[in-house]
Amino acid sequence: MGQDHDARLPVRARAEHPAQGGTVSHRLLASWRRSEEYGVSLESVDPVWAGSVLPDSLFVECGHEVLTRLHETLSDEPLSLMLTDADGLVLNRFSGDTSLLRALDRVHLAPGFAFSEREAGTNGLGMALADRTPSLVRAEEHYSASLCTYTCAAVPVLDPLSGALEGSVNITTWSRSSAGLLLALAESAASTTSALMLARSKGHAPRRAARGGVFRVQRARLEPAAGTLRAMSSSWTTALGEATAALAAGRVVAVVGEPGAGRATLLAQALRRAHPRYRVLSAAAPPPEDVEAWLGLWTPELAKPETAVVVEGVDALPAWAAEELASRARAAVRSVSGRGGGALLAWGVTAERLDAVPAPLAPLVETVVAVAPLRERPDDVMPLARHAAHQTRLREVSFTPAAEAALRSHGWPGNIDELVRMVHEAAGRTDTIDVRHLPASVVHPGGRRLSRLESLERDEILRALDEPGATVSGAAVELGMSRATLYRKLRAYGVVRPG
Repeated sequence: MGQDHDARLPVRARAEHPAQGGTVSHRLLASWRRSEEYGVSLESVDPVWAGSVLPDSLFVECGHEVLTRLHETLSDEPLSLMLTDADGLVLNRFSGDTSLLRALDRVHLAPGFAFSEREAGTNGLGMALADRTPSLVRAEEHYSASLCTYTCAAVPVLDPLSGALEGSVNITTWSRSSAGLLLALAESAASTTSALMLARSKGHAPRRAARGGVFRVQRARLEPAAGTLRAMSSSWTTALGEATAALAAGRVVAVVGEPGAGRATLLAQALRRAHPRYRVLSAAAPPPEDVEAWLGLWTPELAKPETAVVVEGVDALPAWAAEELASRARAAVRSVSGRGGGALLAWGVTAERLDAVPAPLAPLVETVVAVAPLRERPDDVMPLARHAAHQTRLREVSFTPAAEAALRSHGWPGNIDELVRMVHEAAGRTDTIDVRHLPASVVHPGGRRLSRLESLERDEILRALDEPGATVSGAAVELGMSRATLYRKLRAYGVVRPG
């Protein structure tokens, strides 16, 4: 058949002569090229068997529940519903069409097999995971001819709290079936899975969606900063020194660590130190649908004289965008080298881990600097808190000893971003930040939500203990309770007394 013939053509020929006279999208072409580089067969797929054990995770629990309910309403339709992990491993499969199931078994699109682009070439779930965006791959668009009898729609699922890629929802049907609603159905299932994960995550607030953007780093900003905050821990200053030395030598630096730990801040400060006269631009990765315009906005700046760029969150970039960025970066290097005179290309990237940097960008990274999370840098908490409070009120804001103790002992799962938001909100309500101005999760880390009466009692206890020269015995007398009772309540409310 015509579509099978097209599927056997090399990537260049398929791009020039697409099936059915259509045009090839840049995402599809990039996926074909990756498949060719991976050495995937044009004739058949041979995915890796990785085992069929379902991992114990909130994503799998919620995704399995959503697909089970969806299958109950679609059991008579020629569809196969699947859940995969972030590496493309098929975790489960639902279908009431036995002929479709037998056909999928022949190409190994079944639980226990990894079906990413690396193993199976261009396919719906592989593209969705590589580009982190909803993907529909029709029959003739598959890289391997053995998949050209199917149409696949897949949507990535991100952890609503951390933003980490958990896996995908994939729906596969026969190529002759209408694909009009296939992607919308997959998007609905993925959205429901994410919402269910959030509902079962013990009331934590969802992670803010990526907004992207390109802006010049100003000296007065905290995140990313330009060097205004000096009194930082040895962990921070050591990492800053490593990054500065590498950038001064013209090397590309990857700063890795948890989101919100100050990765972009450190990189911007290091660029200021290494190249004091340079302007520093920050380019934060946007949602997948905005990446093309985002790349066009700032990548021409890479080769401009006395310009440095911080590329934030490259681990969230679609695969095709990482390839495009790597290509433009290499072109910028050639342009800068051509000018001579010791000109250097100054730029760096941030990611959660080095192995999360997309493959096209990884070879460009010459130095890796790790930033510790805020919970491992307690000496940085109060300098950052005072800096954030000053930026909120444009003057000094004080903290009570109890508030300082609570802030220093908090686990900071959201790192500096969480601290800045918390202090900003508190400083907007008072001139002296006390524990009563902080969230219950900080003052009472045990996890139980206090009632209104308990909160009032806790605040009165903290007020009494925060008085100059206060002692536990004196506070107990003032509050009308025994010292043993006061100690019991301090433990119950999770209060750590300063000192």
